[in-house]
Amino acid sequence: MDLSLLFAALLLVSFRSASAAARPHVVFILADDFGWNDVGYHGSEIRTPNLDRLSAAGVRLENYYVQPLCTPSRSQLMTGRYQIHMGMQHQIIWPCQPHCVPLDEKLLPQLMKEAGYATHMVGKWHLGMYKEACLPTRRGFDTYFGYLLGSEDYFSHVRCSRIDARNLTRCALDLRDGEEVAAGYGGVYSTEAFGRRATDIIEKHNPDEPLFLYVALQAVHEPLQVPDRYLAPYSFIEDLHRRRYAGMASAMDEAVGNITLALRRRGLWDDTVLVFSTDNGGQTLGGGSNWPLRGRKWSLWEGGIRGVGFVAGPLLKRPGTVCRELVHVSDWLPTLVGLAGGGTNGTKPLDGFDVWRAISEGFASPRLELLHNIDPLYVDVAQCPGTGRRVALTEGFGSGFNVSVHAAIRSSNWKLLTGYPGCPVWFPRPGHNGSGPGSDPLPGPGSDPLKPVMLYDVEKDPEERNELSAAFPAVVEYLLRRLQKHQSAASPVDFPADDPRCDPGPAGAWGPWA
Repeated sequence: MDLSLLFAALLLVSFRSASAAARPHVVFILADDFGWNDVGYHGSEIRTPNLDRLSAAGVRLENYYVQPLCTPSRSQLMTGRYQIHMGMQHQIIWPCQPHCVPLDEKLLPQLMKEAGYATHMVGKWHLGMYKEACLPTRRGFDTYFGYLLGSEDYFSHVRCSRIDARNLTRCALDLRDGEEVAAGYGGVYSTEAFGRRATDIIEKHNPDEPLFLYVALQAVHEPLQVPDRYLAPYSFIEDLHRRRYAGMASAMDEAVGNITLALRRRGLWDDTVLVFSTDNGGQTLGGGSNWPLRGRKWSLWEGGIRGVGFVAGPLLKRPGTVCRELVHVSDWLPTLVGLAGGGTNGTKPLDGFDVWRAISEGFASPRLELLHNIDPLYVDVAQCPGTGRRVALTEGFGSGFNVSVHAAIRSSNWKLLTGYPGCPVWFPRPGHNGSGPGSDPLPGPGSDPLKPVMLYDVEKDPEERNELSAAFPAVVEYLLRRLQKHQSAASPVDFPADDPRCDPGPAGAWGPWA
C-alpha cells in the first residue's frame, strides 16, 4: 500500500476523532412536572431503573434549579437568560395569547447549528406559536415532531381550551410533524411516540456529523393517563392519582432507556453528553411529590424549583459522583454551546454560566447568585391548604424593593423570599397520612405565620423550616438590594390578553393564526 495514502487515511481518522471529541453529540431530555421525590435514587417508591443507572454512572446534580413553571424553564433553557429580561416573568404562555419568546432572542438550537450541528426536537414546545416565526422549525431546529401548547390528551393529542370571554371552549388536535399537522397518531401514547421518534432520529443520524437532540417529553404532566401495562407494578399504591403518575414515570423511564440504547447501537454513545432535567417541581394535585421539600409547582419554595437533574456519558471526567455546586437551567446554553465549540457573541447578555468544569471535573461553580424570579402580577391559581395567617413586616429595610412582590433570590447558602411565594405546604410522603413525624402536611414551627420577607439557609435547611430573617438583618438587607438591582433592569411584563382569532375551528388544529 502507498505509504502516503496510509498516512493520509490515518490523518483523516485522527481528524474525525479529534473533531468528534471537540464536538460531542448532545442529547437533552426534559421531563415535565417530575418531582424531587419521584425518582428512584431519591428514595421514591416509583421505579426508575434507567434514570438511576444513568445518573449513578454520570454526575447527579443535587443543587440544581429550574423555574416553577413550564414556559419559564424552557425559555431560560433556550436563551440562557432570566425571564425578567424577556418580559416573561408572569405565568406561562396560554393557548390563545399572541405571544412567544421574543424573536430577537437567539436560541440554543440556532447556536448549535452555527457550530455545525444537526438539530432536532421532539415533544413539547410551549414557547409560543401564534405566528409562524415562533415555531421551533423557524428558531433553529432542522426537524420537529411534537405539540405546541402546554398540555393535551396523551392518546388523542387533542387540547381543549377557552378561546374568548364568552367561555367558548374549543377542542382541537395539537400535533405537528415539521410545520404540518400530524393527524395519524390517534391512540398512540405520546411518551412512546416521542421516544420512538427520538430513537428513529438517532438511528438515521450520520455519525460524522455532531447531533443536538432535544427531547421534551409530555410525561409526567397531567392529564394522568397511561397504558395499563405500566400500572401493574404499582398495585400496592392505594391513591389512584399516585398510581397512575407512577406508571407514567415508568413509561418515561423506559423511553429514556430506549434513547440511550439507540445511541449505543448506533455507536454514538462514547461521544455523547446526555442531560436529563425536570422543568419544574412536581404538581401534588396531579400525583407528584417533592418530599421532603416544601411546596410544589407554581411556587418559589424548594419543592417548586429544586430540580431532578443529571449528566451522563463517557466524556465526564469524574463519573459516578454528585455535584453539589449551584447550577441553573439558564446555564445549559453557555455550557452546551461551549462543549460544541460554538460562540455566544450573537446573543443578548447571558445570565447563564458555563458550568461544565463544575459538573465534569468537580470545580467550583462560577455561579454564586441565582435570581429565581420577580413577578409583580403573581396570583396563586390553585387552592392551597394550610397557608397560615400572614403578619405585617415589622423590620425596616432601606433597599427600596417592594416586599409585597412575589420574588426569590439565592446567594451562596442564603435564600430570600418576598411577598407570597406560593403554596407553603410540606405535602406528606406518598402513602403517609401526614399524622406522623416527618410527614407534616401543613406549615410547621418557625415558618408559620408567613412573613413578607423570609430568609433560609438552604444549605443547612433545604426543607425551609427555620426562618432566619430576624437573626440576620444584614443578609436580608443585602439580598433586598440585589432584588432591587435586578428589578431595575427588568423588562416590563408582557402578558397579552387572549386573541379570539386563535380559534382553530370545529375541525381544525391548534397553530399559528396571526
